Amino acid sequence: MVWWSIIATVFVVLPIVYYRATRNFDFFKKRGIPYAKPVPFVGNMWEALFQRSFAEIIEKIYNSNPDSKYVGFFEFDTPVLLIRDLDLVKSIAVKNFHHFPNHRLASDPDLDPLFSKNLFSLRGERWKEVRKILTLAFTPNKLKSTFVLLRDCAKDYGDYFASLPADRSNEIELKDAFTRYANDVSVICVFGIDVNSMREPKNPYYMNMRAARFGRAQSLRLFAARNFPWLCQLLGIKVFKQRVINFFKFLVVNTILMRDLNRIVRPDLIQSMMESRGKLGPDKELTIDDMTAQAFIFFLGGFETASTLMCFATYEIGINDQVQRKLQDEIDQVLEDCNGEVTYEAINGMKYLEAVILESIRMFPPFSATGRACVKPFELPPRVPGAKPYVVQQNDSISIPIYGIQHDPQYYPEPKKFDPDRFYDDPKQMSNSLSFLSFGLGPRMCIGKRFALLETKLLLFHIFAKCDLAPCAKSSIPLKLKRRGFSMTLENGFWLKIQPRNAKRAEPEKIDIPGTTMLIETIPDRRPDN
Repeated sequence: MVWWSIIATVFVVLPIVYYRATRNFDFFKKRGIPYAKPVPFVGNMWEALFQRSFAEIIEKIYNSNPDSKYVGFFEFDTPVLLIRDLDLVKSIAVKNFHHFPNHRLASDPDLDPLFSKNLFSLRGERWKEVRKILTLAFTPNKLKSTFVLLRDCAKDYGDYFASLPADRSNEIELKDAFTRYANDVSVICVFGIDVNSMREPKNPYYMNMRAARFGRAQSLRLFAARNFPWLCQLLGIKVFKQRVINFFKFLVVNTILMRDLNRIVRPDLIQSMMESRGKLGPDKELTIDDMTAQAFIFFLGGFETASTLMCFATYEIGINDQVQRKLQDEIDQVLEDCNGEVTYEAINGMKYLEAVILESIRMFPPFSATGRACVKPFELPPRVPGAKPYVVQQNDSISIPIYGIQHDPQYYPEPKKFDPDRFYDDPKQMSNSLSFLSFGLGPRMCIGKRFALLETKLLLFHIFAKCDLAPCAKSSIPLKLKRRGFSMTLENGFWLKIQPRNAKRAEPEKIDIPGTTMLIETIPDRRPDN
Protein backbone atom coordinates (compact mmCIF):
# COMPACT_ATOMS: atom_id res chain seq x y z
CA MET A 1 0.00 0.00 0.00
CA VAL A 2 2.85 2.34 0.87
CA TRP A 3 4.54 1.65 -2.44
CA TRP A 4 1.36 2.45 -4.34
CA SER A 5 1.12 5.75 -2.48
CA ILE A 6 4.71 6.61 -3.38
CA ILE A 7 4.19 5.70 -7.03
CA ALA A 8 0.95 7.69 -7.18
CA THR A 9 2.66 10.69 -5.60
CA VAL A 10 5.52 10.52 -8.10
CA PHE A 11 3.09 10.38 -11.03
CA VAL A 12 1.25 13.39 -9.68
CA VAL A 13 4.27 15.47 -8.65
CA LEU A 14 6.59 14.84 -11.61
CA PRO A 15 4.29 16.39 -14.25
CA ILE A 16 3.83 19.43 -12.01
CA VAL A 17 7.58 19.83 -11.49
CA TYR A 18 8.23 19.30 -15.20
CA TYR A 19 5.62 21.90 -16.12
CA ARG A 20 7.09 24.47 -13.75
CA ALA A 21 10.60 23.80 -15.06
CA THR A 22 9.60 24.18 -18.72
CA ARG A 23 6.66 26.58 -18.64
CA ASN A 24 8.74 29.47 -20.02
CA PHE A 25 10.48 27.51 -22.77
CA ASP A 26 8.15 28.87 -25.47
CA PHE A 27 8.84 32.47 -24.38
CA PHE A 28 10.99 33.45 -27.36
CA LYS A 29 9.13 31.30 -29.87
CA LYS A 30 5.93 33.24 -29.14
CA ARG A 31 7.78 36.49 -29.76
CA GLY A 32 9.54 35.45 -32.97
CA ILE A 33 13.03 35.67 -31.50
CA PRO A 34 15.64 32.99 -32.32
CA TYR A 35 16.88 31.15 -29.26
CA ALA A 36 19.10 28.32 -28.08
CA LYS A 37 17.11 25.14 -27.48
CA PRO A 38 16.81 24.55 -23.72
CA VAL A 39 17.01 21.34 -21.69
CA PRO A 40 14.33 20.73 -19.02
CA PHE A 41 15.28 21.95 -15.52
CA VAL A 42 18.61 23.53 -16.55
CA GLY A 43 17.80 25.47 -19.72
CA ASN A 44 21.04 26.21 -21.59
CA MET A 45 23.19 25.71 -18.49
CA TRP A 46 23.54 21.96 -19.13
CA GLU A 47 26.81 22.38 -21.00
CA ALA A 48 28.24 24.65 -18.29
CA LEU A 49 27.50 21.96 -15.73
CA PHE A 50 28.97 19.08 -17.70
CA GLN A 51 30.61 19.95 -21.03
CA ARG A 52 31.85 23.50 -21.66
CA SER A 53 32.99 26.64 -19.90
CA PHE A 54 30.36 29.32 -19.39
CA ALA A 55 32.42 31.65 -21.61
CA GLU A 56 32.22 29.17 -24.50
CA ILE A 57 28.46 28.84 -24.04
CA ILE A 58 28.05 32.62 -24.21
CA GLU A 59 30.21 32.72 -27.34
CA LYS A 60 28.23 29.88 -28.93
CA ILE A 61 24.89 31.62 -28.32
CA TYR A 62 26.35 34.95 -29.49
CA ASN A 63 27.52 33.38 -32.77
CA SER A 64 24.35 31.35 -33.37
CA ASN A 65 22.49 34.14 -35.22
CA PRO A 66 25.04 36.62 -36.57
CA ASP A 67 22.46 38.72 -38.44
CA SER A 68 20.17 39.23 -35.44
CA LYS A 69 20.57 42.17 -33.04
CA TYR A 70 19.49 39.92 -30.17
CA VAL A 71 18.84 36.24 -29.44
CA GLY A 72 17.36 34.30 -26.55
CA PHE A 73 18.61 31.67 -24.15
CA PHE A 74 17.53 30.17 -20.84
CA GLU A 75 19.36 30.39 -17.55
CA PHE A 76 17.71 27.37 -15.97
CA ASP A 77 14.01 28.31 -16.42
CA THR A 78 14.57 32.06 -16.79
CA PRO A 79 14.37 33.49 -20.33
CA VAL A 80 17.25 35.90 -20.98
CA LEU A 81 17.62 38.18 -23.99
CA LEU A 82 21.24 38.33 -25.18
CA ILE A 83 22.12 41.63 -26.90
CA ARG A 84 24.47 41.28 -29.89
CA ASP A 85 24.33 44.80 -31.35
CA LEU A 86 26.80 47.35 -29.90
CA ASP A 87 24.48 50.31 -30.40
CA LEU A 88 21.83 48.45 -28.41
CA VAL A 89 24.39 47.64 -25.72
CA LYS A 90 25.13 51.36 -25.39
CA SER A 91 21.43 52.21 -25.42
CA ILE A 92 20.69 49.78 -22.59
CA ALA A 93 23.77 50.41 -20.44
CA VAL A 94 24.15 54.17 -20.96
CA LYS A 95 21.51 56.17 -22.83
CA ASN A 96 18.49 54.37 -21.38
CA PHE A 97 20.10 53.23 -18.15
CA HIS A 98 16.97 54.29 -16.23
CA HIS A 99 15.15 51.38 -17.88
CA PHE A 100 17.89 48.88 -16.91
CA PRO A 101 19.55 50.22 -13.73
CA ASN A 102 19.88 46.96 -11.79
CA HIS A 103 21.85 43.76 -12.00
CA ARG A 104 19.89 40.51 -12.22
CA LEU A 105 20.17 39.67 -8.55
CA ALA A 106 17.71 39.10 -5.76
CA SER A 107 18.32 37.87 -2.24
CA ASP A 108 16.92 38.19 1.26
CA PRO A 109 19.01 40.83 3.15
CA ASP A 110 18.35 39.06 6.45
CA LEU A 111 19.38 35.68 5.08
CA ASP A 112 22.44 36.76 3.10
CA PRO A 113 23.59 40.32 3.98
CA LEU A 114 27.03 40.04 2.35
CA PHE A 115 25.40 39.16 -0.95
CA SER A 116 22.33 41.39 -0.93
CA LYS A 117 23.83 44.59 0.51
CA ASN A 118 27.02 44.93 -1.51
CA LEU A 119 27.27 47.51 -4.27
CA PHE A 120 26.98 44.93 -7.06
CA SER A 121 23.60 43.74 -5.76
CA LEU A 122 22.08 47.00 -4.54
CA ARG A 123 19.27 48.61 -6.50
CA GLY A 124 17.65 51.99 -7.05
CA GLU A 125 18.43 54.96 -4.83
CA ARG A 126 20.33 52.89 -2.30
CA TRP A 127 22.77 51.84 -5.01
CA LYS A 128 23.30 55.49 -6.00
CA GLU A 129 23.94 56.55 -2.40
CA VAL A 130 26.44 53.79 -1.67
CA ARG A 131 28.20 54.12 -5.02
CA LYS A 132 28.76 57.83 -4.42
CA ILE A 133 30.44 57.05 -1.09
CA LEU A 134 32.61 54.21 -2.38
CA THR A 135 33.76 56.07 -5.49
CA LEU A 136 35.66 58.46 -3.21
CA ALA A 137 37.98 55.60 -2.24
CA PHE A 138 39.17 55.10 -5.84
CA THR A 139 40.06 58.60 -7.00
CA PRO A 140 43.52 59.09 -8.56
CA ASN A 141 44.66 60.96 -5.43
CA LYS A 142 43.58 58.10 -3.15
CA LEU A 143 45.32 55.56 -5.39
CA LYS A 144 48.47 57.65 -5.34
CA SER A 145 48.31 57.68 -1.53
CA THR A 146 48.23 53.87 -1.40
CA PHE A 147 50.80 53.39 -4.17
CA VAL A 148 53.76 52.70 -1.87
CA LEU A 149 51.79 50.01 -0.02
CA LEU A 150 50.92 48.31 -3.30
CA ARG A 151 54.46 48.63 -4.62
CA ASP A 152 56.02 47.11 -1.52
CA CYS A 153 53.61 44.19 -1.60
CA ALA A 154 54.29 43.56 -5.29
CA LYS A 155 58.03 43.80 -4.68
CA ASP A 156 57.79 41.11 -1.98
CA TYR A 157 56.13 38.75 -4.45
CA GLY A 158 58.70 39.54 -7.13
CA ASP A 159 61.46 38.69 -4.63
CA TYR A 160 59.66 35.47 -3.70
CA PHE A 161 59.41 34.34 -7.32
CA ALA A 162 63.07 35.18 -7.94
CA SER A 163 64.14 33.20 -4.87
CA LEU A 164 62.62 29.91 -6.02
CA PRO A 165 65.26 27.15 -6.34
CA ALA A 166 66.65 26.55 -9.82
CA ASP A 167 65.33 23.01 -10.20
CA ARG A 168 62.02 21.30 -10.95
CA SER A 169 60.44 22.93 -7.91
CA ASN A 170 60.53 26.29 -9.69
CA GLU A 171 57.40 25.25 -11.57
CA ILE A 172 54.61 27.24 -9.98
CA GLU A 173 50.83 27.40 -10.26
CA LEU A 174 50.04 31.10 -10.59
CA LYS A 175 46.46 31.16 -9.29
CA ASP A 176 47.41 30.20 -5.76
CA ALA A 177 50.24 32.75 -5.60
CA PHE A 178 48.23 35.57 -7.16
CA THR A 179 45.15 35.10 -4.99
CA ARG A 180 47.52 35.40 -2.02
CA TYR A 181 48.95 38.62 -3.47
CA ALA A 182 45.46 40.04 -4.10
CA ASN A 183 44.50 39.05 -0.55
CA ASP A 184 47.53 40.81 0.95
CA VAL A 185 46.91 43.96 -1.09
CA SER A 186 43.27 44.09 0.04
CA VAL A 187 44.14 43.54 3.72
CA ILE A 188 46.71 46.34 3.81
CA CYS A 189 44.67 48.77 1.70
CA VAL A 190 41.31 48.23 3.43
CA PHE A 191 42.23 47.42 7.02
CA GLY A 192 45.81 48.66 7.29
CA ILE A 193 47.05 45.22 8.35
CA ASP A 194 50.36 43.98 6.95
CA VAL A 195 50.22 40.29 6.05
CA ASN A 196 52.28 38.04 3.78
CA SER A 197 50.29 35.03 2.63
CA MET A 198 53.31 33.28 1.15
CA ARG A 199 55.11 33.24 4.52
CA GLU A 200 51.83 32.75 6.45
CA PRO A 201 49.87 30.50 4.08
CA LYS A 202 47.00 29.85 6.49
CA ASN A 203 46.43 33.36 7.81
CA PRO A 204 42.73 33.97 8.63
CA TYR A 205 42.23 36.62 5.93
CA TYR A 206 43.33 34.31 3.16
CA MET A 207 41.54 31.25 4.52
CA ASN A 208 38.22 33.08 4.83
CA MET A 209 38.49 34.51 1.32
CA ARG A 210 39.37 31.07 0.02
CA ALA A 211 36.17 29.75 1.59
CA ALA A 212 34.22 32.46 -0.25
CA ARG A 213 35.81 32.07 -3.69
CA PHE A 214 33.62 31.11 -6.63
CA GLY A 215 34.28 27.47 -7.26
CA ARG A 216 31.66 25.29 -8.87
CA ALA A 217 29.49 24.91 -5.75
CA GLN A 218 29.69 28.62 -4.97
CA SER A 219 28.75 29.53 -8.53
CA LEU A 220 25.72 27.25 -8.37
CA ARG A 221 24.59 28.95 -5.17
CA LEU A 222 24.93 32.30 -6.92
CA PHE A 223 22.87 31.12 -9.88
CA ALA A 224 20.29 29.72 -7.47
CA ALA A 225 20.07 33.07 -5.67
CA ARG A 226 19.58 34.80 -9.00
CA ASN A 227 17.06 32.39 -10.53
CA PHE A 228 15.38 30.73 -7.53
CA PRO A 229 15.40 33.24 -4.64
CA TRP A 230 12.26 31.64 -3.22
CA LEU A 231 14.04 28.28 -3.02
CA CYS A 232 17.09 29.81 -1.30
CA GLN A 233 14.81 31.46 1.24
CA LEU A 234 12.86 28.26 1.79
CA LEU A 235 15.98 26.13 2.30
CA GLY A 236 18.11 28.81 3.96
CA ILE A 237 20.74 28.64 1.20
CA LYS A 238 23.32 31.42 1.44
CA VAL A 239 25.79 32.41 -1.24
CA PHE A 240 28.46 32.86 1.44
CA LYS A 241 29.03 30.80 4.56
CA GLN A 242 28.08 32.22 7.95
CA ARG A 243 31.62 31.94 9.31
CA VAL A 244 32.85 34.15 6.46
CA ILE A 245 30.14 36.70 7.24
CA ASN A 246 31.04 36.65 10.94
CA PHE A 247 34.76 37.03 10.27
CA PHE A 248 34.42 40.10 8.06
CA LYS A 249 31.85 41.69 10.32
CA PHE A 250 34.22 41.28 13.29
CA LEU A 251 37.06 42.74 11.22
CA VAL A 252 35.08 45.80 10.14
CA VAL A 253 33.75 46.51 13.65
CA ASN A 254 37.22 46.31 15.18
CA THR A 255 38.79 48.45 12.47
CA ILE A 256 36.22 51.20 12.97
CA LEU A 257 36.59 51.08 16.77
CA MET A 258 40.38 51.28 16.58
CA ARG A 259 40.30 54.20 14.17
CA ASP A 260 37.73 56.09 16.23
CA LEU A 261 39.60 55.53 19.51
CA ASN A 262 43.02 56.40 18.10
CA ARG A 263 41.88 59.03 15.59
CA ILE A 264 43.44 57.10 12.72
CA VAL A 265 42.69 58.37 9.22
CA ARG A 266 43.64 56.35 6.13
CA PRO A 267 42.91 56.91 2.41
CA ASP A 268 40.86 53.73 1.95
CA LEU A 269 37.44 52.17 1.55
CA ILE A 270 36.70 51.89 5.27
CA GLN A 271 37.58 55.56 5.78
CA SER A 272 35.24 56.67 2.98
CA MET A 273 32.38 54.80 4.64
CA MET A 274 33.26 56.13 8.09
CA GLU A 275 33.29 59.70 6.79
CA SER A 276 29.76 59.27 5.42
CA ARG A 277 28.36 58.97 8.95
CA GLY A 278 25.84 61.69 9.72
CA LYS A 279 25.57 62.80 6.08
CA LEU A 280 22.93 60.51 4.56
CA GLY A 281 19.96 61.38 6.73
CA PRO A 282 17.58 59.28 8.84
CA ASP A 283 17.31 55.58 7.93
CA LYS A 284 19.99 55.96 5.24
CA GLU A 285 23.16 55.68 7.29
CA LEU A 286 25.46 52.79 6.47
CA THR A 287 25.03 50.05 9.06
CA ILE A 288 27.77 47.63 10.08
CA ASP A 289 26.19 45.07 7.74
CA ASP A 290 26.34 47.61 4.89
CA MET A 291 29.99 48.40 5.56
CA THR A 292 30.87 44.74 5.90
CA ALA A 293 29.21 43.95 2.57
CA GLN A 294 31.20 46.65 0.76
CA ALA A 295 34.52 45.64 2.35
CA PHE A 296 33.81 42.02 1.49
CA ILE A 297 32.93 42.62 -2.16
CA PHE A 298 36.13 44.64 -2.53
CA PHE A 299 38.08 41.69 -1.12
CA LEU A 300 36.26 39.23 -3.35
CA GLY A 301 36.83 41.40 -6.41
CA GLY A 302 40.57 41.30 -5.81
CA PHE A 303 40.65 37.66 -4.80
CA GLU A 304 38.69 36.43 -7.80
CA THR A 305 38.60 38.93 -10.67
CA ALA A 306 41.90 40.78 -10.23
CA SER A 307 43.83 37.56 -9.59
CA THR A 308 42.25 36.04 -12.72
CA LEU A 309 43.51 38.98 -14.77
CA MET A 310 46.98 38.60 -13.25
CA CYS A 311 47.02 34.88 -14.06
CA PHE A 312 46.04 35.19 -17.71
CA ALA A 313 48.32 38.18 -18.31
CA THR A 314 51.34 36.48 -16.73
CA TYR A 315 50.58 33.21 -18.49
CA GLU A 316 50.34 34.82 -21.92
CA ILE A 317 53.58 36.72 -21.32
CA GLY A 318 55.26 33.51 -20.19
CA ILE A 319 54.32 31.55 -23.31
CA ASN A 320 55.00 34.43 -25.73
CA ASP A 321 58.73 35.08 -25.61
CA GLN A 322 58.70 38.15 -27.88
CA VAL A 323 56.07 39.80 -25.69
CA GLN A 324 58.14 39.00 -22.60
CA ARG A 325 61.30 40.47 -24.08
CA LYS A 326 59.57 43.66 -25.17
CA LEU A 327 57.93 44.08 -21.76
CA GLN A 328 61.19 43.48 -19.91
CA ASP A 329 62.93 46.06 -22.10
CA GLU A 330 60.28 48.60 -21.09
CA ILE A 331 60.64 47.62 -17.42
CA ASP A 332 64.44 47.96 -17.56
CA GLN A 333 64.14 51.41 -19.13
CA VAL A 334 61.74 52.57 -16.41
CA LEU A 335 64.06 51.27 -13.67
CA GLU A 336 66.96 53.11 -15.25
CA ASP A 337 64.96 56.33 -15.57
CA CYS A 338 63.66 56.07 -11.98
CA ASN A 339 66.96 55.10 -10.35
CA GLY A 340 65.75 51.57 -9.61
CA GLU A 341 62.42 52.44 -7.92
CA VAL A 342 59.28 52.68 -10.05
CA THR A 343 56.99 55.64 -9.36
CA TYR A 344 53.23 56.11 -9.66
CA GLU A 345 53.66 58.29 -12.74
CA ALA A 346 56.13 55.90 -14.35
CA ILE A 347 54.01 52.77 -13.92
CA ASN A 348 50.99 54.53 -15.42
CA GLY A 349 53.09 55.74 -18.34
CA MET A 350 54.16 52.25 -19.42
CA LYS A 351 52.37 51.84 -22.73
CA TYR A 352 53.35 48.25 -23.47
CA LEU A 353 52.59 47.00 -19.96
CA GLU A 354 49.12 48.53 -20.21
CA ALA A 355 48.61 47.07 -23.68
CA VAL A 356 49.53 43.59 -22.41
CA ILE A 357 47.05 43.85 -19.54
CA LEU A 358 44.22 45.20 -21.70
CA GLU A 359 44.73 42.47 -24.30
CA SER A 360 44.70 39.86 -21.53
CA ILE A 361 41.43 41.08 -20.08
CA ARG A 362 39.95 41.36 -23.58
CA MET A 363 40.65 37.71 -24.26
CA PHE A 364 39.79 36.51 -20.77
CA PRO A 365 37.30 38.85 -19.06
CA PRO A 366 36.61 37.79 -15.45
CA PHE A 367 32.88 37.81 -16.26
CA SER A 368 31.74 36.24 -19.53
CA ALA A 369 28.54 38.28 -19.50
CA THR A 370 26.83 40.92 -17.41
CA GLY A 371 23.11 41.02 -16.74
CA ARG A 372 20.49 43.72 -16.37
CA ALA A 373 16.91 43.66 -15.10
CA CYS A 374 14.31 45.82 -16.83
CA VAL A 375 12.35 48.10 -14.47
CA LYS A 376 10.00 49.65 -17.03
CA PRO A 377 9.03 48.67 -20.60
CA PHE A 378 11.53 49.50 -23.32
CA GLU A 379 11.17 49.05 -27.07
CA LEU A 380 14.04 47.49 -28.99
CA PRO A 381 14.35 47.99 -32.76
CA PRO A 382 13.60 45.04 -35.06
CA ARG A 383 16.18 42.29 -34.64
CA VAL A 384 16.57 42.07 -38.45
CA PRO A 385 15.20 44.25 -41.27
CA GLY A 386 11.52 43.48 -41.81
CA ALA A 387 10.90 42.09 -38.32
CA LYS A 388 8.78 43.83 -35.71
CA PRO A 389 10.18 45.86 -32.80
CA TYR A 390 10.30 44.02 -29.51
CA VAL A 391 9.24 45.48 -26.17
CA VAL A 392 11.23 44.34 -23.15
CA GLN A 393 8.81 44.19 -20.22
CA GLN A 394 9.35 44.98 -16.55
CA ASN A 395 11.30 42.21 -14.75
CA ASP A 396 12.58 40.76 -18.04
CA SER A 397 16.25 39.80 -18.05
CA ILE A 398 18.94 41.13 -20.39
CA SER A 399 22.45 39.77 -20.91
CA ILE A 400 25.40 41.63 -22.44
CA PRO A 401 27.79 38.96 -23.83
CA ILE A 402 31.21 40.37 -22.92
CA TYR A 403 33.16 37.29 -24.01
CA GLY A 404 31.25 36.96 -27.28
CA ILE A 405 31.72 40.60 -28.28
CA GLN A 406 35.40 40.63 -27.34
CA HIS A 407 36.01 37.49 -29.42
CA ASP A 408 34.16 38.75 -32.49
CA PRO A 409 36.53 39.11 -35.50
CA GLN A 410 34.38 42.02 -36.66
CA TYR A 411 35.85 44.06 -33.80
CA TYR A 412 39.12 42.23 -33.13
CA PRO A 413 40.76 40.50 -36.12
CA GLU A 414 42.14 37.09 -35.14
CA PRO A 415 40.43 37.35 -31.74
CA LYS A 416 42.02 34.16 -30.37
CA LYS A 417 45.51 35.56 -30.95
CA PHE A 418 47.23 37.31 -28.05
CA ASP A 419 48.29 40.62 -29.61
CA PRO A 420 49.04 43.51 -27.20
CA ASP A 421 49.77 45.78 -30.16
CA ARG A 422 46.00 46.18 -30.61
CA PHE A 423 46.07 48.46 -27.57
CA TYR A 424 49.55 49.95 -27.90
CA ASP A 425 49.02 53.06 -30.03
CA ASP A 426 45.93 54.38 -28.25
CA PRO A 427 45.01 52.25 -25.22
CA LYS A 428 42.56 54.83 -23.84
CA GLN A 429 40.50 54.91 -27.04
CA MET A 430 40.53 51.14 -27.44
CA SER A 431 39.66 50.41 -23.81
CA ASN A 432 36.82 52.96 -23.90
CA SER A 433 35.28 51.57 -27.09
CA LEU A 434 31.92 49.83 -27.06
CA SER A 435 33.56 46.53 -28.00
CA PHE A 436 35.69 46.49 -24.82
CA LEU A 437 33.41 45.63 -21.90
CA SER A 438 35.61 43.82 -19.38
CA PHE A 439 35.01 46.51 -16.76
CA GLY A 440 31.38 47.06 -17.71
CA LEU A 441 29.76 50.09 -19.28
CA GLY A 442 27.81 53.11 -18.08
CA PRO A 443 26.92 53.95 -14.47
CA ARG A 444 27.27 50.30 -13.44
CA MET A 445 30.88 50.21 -14.61
CA CYS A 446 33.36 48.77 -12.09
CA ILE A 447 34.45 51.54 -9.71
CA GLY A 448 37.57 49.58 -8.77
CA LYS A 449 38.94 49.53 -12.33
CA ARG A 450 41.90 51.83 -11.62
CA PHE A 451 42.83 49.94 -8.47
CA ALA A 452 42.70 46.55 -10.22
CA LEU A 453 44.86 47.80 -13.08
CA LEU A 454 47.39 49.38 -10.71
CA GLU A 455 47.84 46.30 -8.52
CA THR A 456 48.17 44.16 -11.65
CA LYS A 457 50.71 46.49 -13.27
CA LEU A 458 52.86 46.53 -10.15
CA LEU A 459 52.81 42.75 -9.77
CA LEU A 460 53.79 42.14 -13.39
CA PHE A 461 56.42 44.86 -13.20
CA HIS A 462 58.22 43.36 -10.21
CA ILE A 463 57.92 39.75 -11.36
CA PHE A 464 59.30 40.39 -14.84
CA ALA A 465 61.93 42.80 -13.54
CA LYS A 466 63.44 39.91 -11.59
CA CYS A 467 62.29 36.74 -13.38
CA ASP A 468 62.02 34.98 -16.70
CA LEU A 469 58.93 32.81 -17.17
CA ALA A 470 58.56 29.98 -19.64
CA PRO A 471 56.25 27.03 -20.37
CA CYS A 472 56.81 23.81 -18.47
CA ALA A 473 55.53 20.24 -18.82
CA LYS A 474 52.30 21.16 -17.00
CA SER A 475 51.55 24.23 -19.14
CA SER A 476 48.43 24.21 -21.32
CA ILE A 477 49.34 25.20 -24.88
CA PRO A 478 47.08 26.09 -26.56
CA LEU A 479 45.08 27.45 -23.65
CA LYS A 480 42.03 25.41 -22.74
CA LEU A 481 39.33 26.96 -20.57
CA LYS A 482 38.06 24.86 -17.71
CA ARG A 483 34.88 22.96 -18.52
CA ARG A 484 31.97 22.25 -16.19
CA GLY A 485 32.11 25.57 -14.43
CA PHE A 486 31.27 29.26 -14.51
CA SER A 487 34.62 30.79 -13.54
CA MET A 488 37.18 31.97 -16.09
CA THR A 489 40.18 29.70 -15.51
CA LEU A 490 42.30 27.07 -17.26
CA GLU A 491 41.52 23.36 -17.31
CA ASN A 492 44.81 22.32 -15.74
CA GLY A 493 45.77 25.50 -13.92
CA PHE A 494 48.30 28.23 -14.71
CA TRP A 495 51.60 26.36 -14.59
CA LEU A 496 54.85 28.07 -15.63
CA LYS A 497 58.56 27.64 -15.04
CA ILE A 498 60.25 30.55 -13.26
CA GLN A 499 63.91 31.44 -12.97
CA PRO A 500 65.80 34.60 -11.94
CA ARG A 501 66.90 37.01 -14.65
CA ASN A 502 70.61 36.41 -14.25
CA ALA A 503 71.43 37.24 -17.83
CA LYS A 504 70.63 39.87 -20.40
CA ARG A 505 69.37 38.65 -23.71
CA ALA A 506 70.85 39.91 -26.93
CA GLU A 507 70.48 39.12 -30.60
CA PRO A 508 72.29 35.85 -31.39
CA GLU A 509 75.87 36.47 -32.45
CA LYS A 510 76.75 34.74 -35.70
CA ILE A 511 80.16 33.01 -35.70
CA ASP A 512 81.43 31.59 -38.94
CA ILE A 513 83.36 28.33 -38.73
CA PRO A 514 84.70 26.68 -41.88
CA GLY A 515 82.15 24.29 -43.24
CA THR A 516 79.27 25.43 -41.05
CA THR A 517 77.55 28.38 -39.35
CA MET A 518 76.80 28.50 -35.64
CA LEU A 519 74.60 30.84 -33.65
CA ILE A 520 75.84 31.58 -30.15
CA GLU A 521 73.63 33.71 -27.89
CA THR A 522 75.54 36.44 -26.11
CA ILE A 523 74.47 36.67 -22.46
CA PRO A 524 75.78 39.68 -20.54
CA ASP A 525 74.51 40.60 -17.10
CA ARG A 526 70.87 41.74 -17.06
CA ARG A 527 69.53 41.62 -13.54
CA PRO A 528 68.22 45.11 -12.62
CA ASP A 529 69.75 46.93 -9.66
CA ASN A 530 66.63 47.02 -7.46
